[in-house]
Amino acid sequence: MNVAMLGASSQIAKDLILSFSQTTDTHLTLFVRHISSLDALVLKVIEEKQYQVLEYTEFTHHINFDVILNFVGVGDPARAATMGGQIFEITEHYDGLALEYIQKHPSCKYIFLSSGAVYGGQFETPITHHSTAQFDINQLKTTDWYAIAKVYAEAKHRAMPHHQIIDIRVFNYFSHTLDMQSRFLITDLVRATLQARVFNTSAQNITRDFITPTDFFQLVQKVISSKYFLNQAIDCYTKSPIDKISLLEAFQDRFSLKYTLENEFQSLNATGMKLNYYSLNKAPSELVYEPVFSSLDGLFYEIDKIPGIK
Repeated sequence: MNVAMLGASSQIAKDLILSFSQTTDTHLTLFVRHISSLDALVLKVIEEKQYQVLEYTEFTHHINFDVILNFVGVGDPARAATMGGQIFEITEHYDGLALEYIQKHPSCKYIFLSSGAVYGGQFETPITHHSTAQFDINQLKTTDWYAIAKVYAEAKHRAMPHHQIIDIRVFNYFSHTLDMQSRFLITDLVRATLQARVFNTSAQNITRDFITPTDFFQLVQKVISSKYFLNQAIDCYTKSPIDKISLLEAFQDRFSLKYTLENEFQSLNATGMKLNYYSLNKAPSELVYEPVFSSLDGLFYEIDKIPGIK
């Protein structure tokens, strides 16, 4: 199995590279803007497994791939907030590379990293099969741009029904290898725990479903190995989501975290406020995807690997 990975220096790609190296004989060809962007751990794995690393300019139709994984994108909300319209250009450019390739190689399967943000709105309720995208087309906000870029890509994929294109929508992702300085609820919580300081947050309760590397890799592998023809989006999910207050109480019990709830607290929401940012949709039954972890169990499984966590 030969797999191309675009955006191989991204966080979620890094974890996937490690998972592939530990459990499969899959040969990876990793594409990045600059090879220097890969961190030491990934470079070590690349050397041990003899994976190939190329720059995007070397992506060509003359290399045969069974699968293309496209993980090019923005992982940090703080960075997303500063990118503006570049999000559209970046998403379309690298998606275009993959689409052009599969048109020349119809047997190649294409997996695109999408986002739960495609649904738009404030997620007053969890996503179901009846959910529709919600964007105020006459008053678009900067927080809509990331989501619309993903919607546009997904629409192009559905317009190519004779190709195997699978959009995996990630709602919430956490790994112990994440940059703990990035601005997410969980990384903020981890920093407060490591620094033994009080965690301040909004009194507004929210619910999330955090997928972690074990289950994300399982889902990707199920898609790759499936003998069934697929051209659709799949929402990521675990055994069960968790609300913020329950998460804070769990951190308090496990790590003696102290926290305060503030009515006027302003948090960073680069892609907009989301109350119930998770999906009740399930993967196609033919994939036989069965999550190993609940959100809470997956989080603690990863957090326990972070140096300094007690």
